[in-house]
Amino acid sequence: MVSADTNIWIAHLAGEQADDVETLAIALRFQRAMMPPPVLSELLSDPDMPGGHRSDLQSVPRLELGPGFWERAGLLRASLWRMGLRPKLADTLIVQCCLDYQVPLLTRDKGFAMFAKHSGLKLAK
Repeated sequence: MVSADTNIWIAHLAGEQADDVETLAIALRFQRAMMPPPVLSELLSDPDMPGGHRSDLQSVPRLELGPGFWERAGLLRASLWRMGLRPKLADTLIVQCCLDYQVPLLTRDKGFAMFAKHSGLKLAK
């Protein structure tokens, strides 16, 4: 299984040719892709997204939020703040989804490196 950050999905939907986009395409083909709800929310926020893309995105299995999710996400973010880091809330929510399901994250965003270093997040390659 693998999850992907918003930037990978945008590249995928745009038809970009890149290794990370191909990794997502293969995961989708073999039903091994999982959607973090914050990523879905970010993607559906695009008012110009074609309707076909919307329905395709909504059909990807989600990393559903379990009991205590919000507390774990808040504590995760607080732990990084205590280290002097400044994690974005949306990124923290995406990471917590991945941590809860032990699913690696495919991303181009260098901001996730702090999570990989300090929280156990696995980054997909």
